[in-house]
Order: sequence, then structure tokens, then C-alpha cells
Amino acid sequence: MGKLTVAALRAVLVMVFVGTLFIQALMVWVLVSGSDPEDGSLPLTSFRVVTIVGMVAVQVAVVCVGRLVAMVRRGTVFSHAAFRYVDGVIGAIVAIAVLWFTVTAINAPGQRDDPGVTLIMAGIGVAILGVALIVLVLRMLLAQAVARDIEAAQMQAELDEVI
Repeated sequence: MGKLTVAALRAVLVMVFVGTLFIQALMVWVLVSGSDPEDGSLPLTSFRVVTIVGMVAVQVAVVCVGRLVAMVRRGTVFSHAAFRYVDGVIGAIVAIAVLWFTVTAINAPGQRDDPGVTLIMAGIGVAILGVALIVLVLRMLLAQAVARDIEAAQMQAELDEVI
């Protein structure tokens, strides 16, 4: 992975992390201060709490991806240490899907006249779970690569003994 690519990805990860912190701070401030700028019919407090928790899940994913990028840069990504970060990304994506389904359930009573919105939102939740499954498949590929790397190292050691 090139230096420019790593630098660009790190910049994006930092921006996403700072952005999620900003959103969390705003949501916490509105919840704590009691000064709700919107007084709508939707249960905004529930949405704000879900948003705060969702931002934590995004932050976990950002940190895990950042650690994986560092491992790629050092050439150590094909090791057992990478699995915990990949598992962190999968867990964060699943948490985000669960939170999305929660938002869908909170929003559903207000959509009685147009249930298509709820169906579309549920479909988006299923798509988010699909992303988690894709990352799980990539984790399995990583496991195969780690196994091959260990096998190659053992064969190299045996060859060194013979020579």
C-alpha cells in the first residue's frame, strides 16, 4: 500500500472520527440541556440516544480499520493479531444494523399511512447486515492467507535445514 494511499485513508478516518465526536457532543448537549430546537411528533430523544450509540459503533470501526491499515503498512496484517480488528469491524457493522432496525421500529408507528418507508428502511438494515457478511467472508480469506503464510514459513524453515 502506497504512502499516499495510507495518508489519504488516515485523513479520511480522522475526519470521520472527529465528525462522529462532534455529532455525539451535539446530541449529548441537546439531551442534557433540555433545549430541543425541534418539537416534532417523532420521539426525538430515542433517535438521539440511538445516534450517540451509533456514533460509538462507527468510531470502533474507524479505530479498527486504522489499526489494520497500520498493520498493512508494516507488513504484519497476515497474522492472528489482525483477527481482533476484523472482528471489531464486523461487530460494529452488526451493531449499526441493530441500531438501524431500532430506528426503523421507532419510526414505524409514524408511517402507518405509508408503510413502504418502513419496508425500505428494513431493506437498508438487511443491506447493512449484508456488508457484515461480506467482511466475514473477507475474514475467512484472511484466515486462509494466514494459514498459508504459516505453512510457507514452516516449509522455508525445513528447506533451510536441508540446505
